[in-house]
Amino acid sequence: MGDSSRQVHWENVYTTKGETEVSWFQQSPAPSLELIVQAGAVNSSAIIDIGGGASRLVDHLVEQGFEDVTVLDLSGAALETAKARLGAGVDRVHWLVADATIWEPVKRYDIWHDRAAFHFLTDEKDRAAYIARLGRGLKIGGHAIIATFALDGPEKCSGLPVARYDSASLGRTLGTTFKLVHTQWHEHATPWGSRQVFQFSIFRREG
Repeated sequence: MGDSSRQVHWENVYTTKGETEVSWFQQSPAPSLELIVQAGAVNSSAIIDIGGGASRLVDHLVEQGFEDVTVLDLSGAALETAKARLGAGVDRVHWLVADATIWEPVKRYDIWHDRAAFHFLTDEKDRAAYIARLGRGLKIGGHAIIATFALDGPEKCSGLPVARYDSASLGRTLGTTFKLVHTQWHEHATPWGSRQVFQFSIFRREG
């Protein structure tokens, strides 16, 4: 899927479905919050949520006092949903409508969080482009928290094919610059009660 068609797809999703009508909706993003803390984040840490969309992670980060939070997503409609929900807290967040495979980071982050964006990159060139941005956007010693469908997770999401991983295959894909420091399995319940198996892995950028 090309850059423009990806954006069209996700704009269509977020303009035709409500926040709670998508399979990835979480009332509380507990696994992500726990791993952000485990990665050593403090209130002054620069955190970026890649593919954050309308996720409620940003609400919790703002509520917990994190001062440098960025949310990046292909869909402007998704970000508008999150902004409307945040209300007075909206100005405490940096919002970026961008494709993580072509966006150019203008700063380096302490924490790079991605729940279920990377696994949509089924083309090797797109993965390489994303990893290049990860390398440019994450501080040396910083941590990337990347959640994807596990090897026994769904083969498609939102009508699109996905690439499934365990921590070992994800580590090989990211390359030797990133060292695995933690991994865990998570079973996500969709709003309609089906189960989706995810792996969440933390990688530290070594150099």
